Amino acid sequence: MTQPEISFEFFPPQTLEASFRLWDTVQTLAPLAPRFVSVTYGAGGTTRELTRDAVATLHKSSGLKVAAHLTCVDASRSETLAIADSFAAAGVTDIVALRGDPPKGQERFVPHPDGFAHSVELIAALAETGSFTIRVGAYPDIHPEARHAQADIDWLKAKLDAGADEALTQFFFEAETFLRFRDACAKAGIDKPIVPGILPIENWAGAKKFAKRCGAQVPDWVDQAFDKAIRDNRHDLLATALCTELCSDLIDEGVDKLHFYTLNRPELTRDVCFALGITPKADLQNVA
Repeated sequence: MTQPEISFEFFPPQTLEASFRLWDTVQTLAPLAPRFVSVTYGAGGTTRELTRDAVATLHKSSGLKVAAHLTCVDASRSETLAIADSFAAAGVTDIVALRGDPPKGQERFVPHPDGFAHSVELIAALAETGSFTIRVGAYPDIHPEARHAQADIDWLKAKLDAGADEALTQFFFEAETFLRFRDACAKAGIDKPIVPGILPIENWAGAKKFAKRCGAQVPDWVDQAFDKAIRDNRHDLLATALCTELCSDLIDEGVDKLHFYTLNRPELTRDVCFALGITPKADLQNVA
């Protein structure tokens, strides 16, 4: 099996315990030599400062290439670009540019009066600086706010045409979901990399909530398999097997990059990588 390049997503810690969990996650996964790691924003931009701190600390102390999430939520254009400038000043030149989720209690995204109206405007502004590698989101299943599947593809093309370099997809449960999406994107003239997002399932109930929120379709057979595995106390075994099979099927179809959503719990991600033949490359000396 051809070994894919990998990357990992973390979220910023909000407590001391969570800080230790993040560093444990980094120590566990850094030896797998990811091409980059990303740090998320909370819903509604709630962890903006924490994200900035986590990105700066990871960049300085881990030896990893770090990509910072940046959204349009609840900030003016000048404030958003000032955050981007602060990343560049810290040596962080990779950004995951997103519209962002609405703040808690708000049903729909409403742009800041002086802010970016949507992600395409943000991407264009970042691209104009010439300072960043820009990654964006993509949706193999229909985004909850999209009218139809083609709208998601058209919007992705607009983001890439605005200056983005690569797309990272929302997670999905069957390889065919991504492969159909990849084919449709190619038909639409998209020729930049589209990297599948992979969610090793630490908690099935939580994964179903995430799926409902982002529009990822849960196949009945997956739901039934986890119900049985939970009853038999084999949840982690099933999660590892299904995630490994999903990744293997993608690799067999020519996928050469995978992006893992770790939820700051590295064990399943590490085990899946090991099963794919991705093993520690070398000790990273500066990991805290």
